[in-house]
Amino acid sequence: MATKSGIKKPRSDGSTRLRRTISFNHVEAVSKEQQRHKENEPDKPIHKHADSLFTTDSGFTNYRGLLNLCILLLVLSNARLLIENLLKYGILIDPFKVIQYFLAEPYSWPNALLLFCTNIYILVTFTVEVLLSKEWLPEKVGLVFNVINLLLCLIVPATVILYVHPNPGFSVLTCGVTSVVFLKLVSYVCVNMWCRQKRSEVKRSIRRHVSMSEPGDTKDMVNGEVKTTFVSYPDNLTFSDMYYFICAPTLCYELNFPRTIRIRKRFLLKRIIEMMVLAQLMTGLVQQWIIPTVNNSLKPLTDMEIPLVIERLLKLAIPNHLIWLIFFYWFFHSCLNVTAELLRFGDREFYKDWWNSDSISEFWQNWNVPVHRWALRHLYKPLLRRGVSKQVASVAVFATSAFFHEYLVSVPLRMFRVWAFTAMLSQVPLAMLTAKFCKGRHQVGNMIVWLSLILGQPVAILAYVHDYYVGNMLLSFHNLKT
Repeated sequence: MATKSGIKKPRSDGSTRLRRTISFNHVEAVSKEQQRHKENEPDKPIHKHADSLFTTDSGFTNYRGLLNLCILLLVLSNARLLIENLLKYGILIDPFKVIQYFLAEPYSWPNALLLFCTNIYILVTFTVEVLLSKEWLPEKVGLVFNVINLLLCLIVPATVILYVHPNPGFSVLTCGVTSVVFLKLVSYVCVNMWCRQKRSEVKRSIRRHVSMSEPGDTKDMVNGEVKTTFVSYPDNLTFSDMYYFICAPTLCYELNFPRTIRIRKRFLLKRIIEMMVLAQLMTGLVQQWIIPTVNNSLKPLTDMEIPLVIERLLKLAIPNHLIWLIFFYWFFHSCLNVTAELLRFGDREFYKDWWNSDSISEFWQNWNVPVHRWALRHLYKPLLRRGVSKQVASVAVFATSAFFHEYLVSVPLRMFRVWAFTAMLSQVPLAMLTAKFCKGRHQVGNMIVWLSLILGQPVAILAYVHDYYVGNMLLSFHNLKT
């Protein structure tokens, strides 16, 4: 037998076998008597069993100083780029240009009319649901009306934009609002349908005991009067409830949303100030940083000079990602919290810690919580209940998301290159690869997520800018020459 710290162990045939020395990580701690004895030694020992801090077994996690170093290096490097940009182009920031951009073309106004017309689809859906609740309309007929109304909600704005050619910037807003209204109406129709199905089941079931009551019958006493605490179907079918849901920062409808007690004025003021400041900051960064870089990329893209295209891509990556991060905070934290505070909407989980995501799938689950909840509730789980596999259901979710990404880009620009659709759908194999090869490697998976975010967006921007420039600018120049 070899000793605990020995290196050789005799075999039965008399030979010896090398044995790995036990790591000091697993050596038993020195007993209290031995420690006391060491403290009284004249050499005054100072050594103890310890791992290096960068070793995983050390348990050390406080890298705040290194994070501060990275932040400082990022600030200094971008400060140099900012000074270089100012010396080369001068000050290009002009807030009034944005207003002129939206008001310069007379054909921008159809977008305002399209936004107002979204009320038509909302009111049609509301009317159909009221008729269905009173059983004045058969379920199948109501379903046909709802499907036609929802399709028109997407098709009509796209058709008008494609034929009238309004301002692309305003058209993006119109398509965005239209998409949100579409998703909300789908949820509204589904939830009310579930309520009708539940009501039909109750009617067909055996009459319950008198002491049992519906969840919506819970009541409280307020100032000596009986007040209903929860709304039950079909009492939810009111204009105020419908438009509260349309304005609420969520895509999933419920009969009883969580509500806060009051509006916090100080919190609301902070978020409003953030909205105003960050909106101006993003506008300035786009004017000063993004537009000159994109303009300088047109010639290399047209001539397909690959080295220069890669250089422009890397030059565009950092400012684009910085603006994307600011947009995330501006929209998901500032804007949605302002809306939620004004409506006293209680659920403020608009995002999770997507920055710690170890895989592409985890990122898409945490980045946009309202959309993820809608997809999970109205697409993924219904497909699973119909016997569809998880892989096919996931592809369906990404395909739906890819369609709306393409809808938000191709319709306003009036060109269909499916770059956004392809980029979004390519997340499926990328998610599978990261889940397979980065399992247990959290740092590697997180780096892949960040790399896809930093480089993926500039590639899409340059692709659409190239196609838009070639399809519009060069064509206009050729017409002028002829």
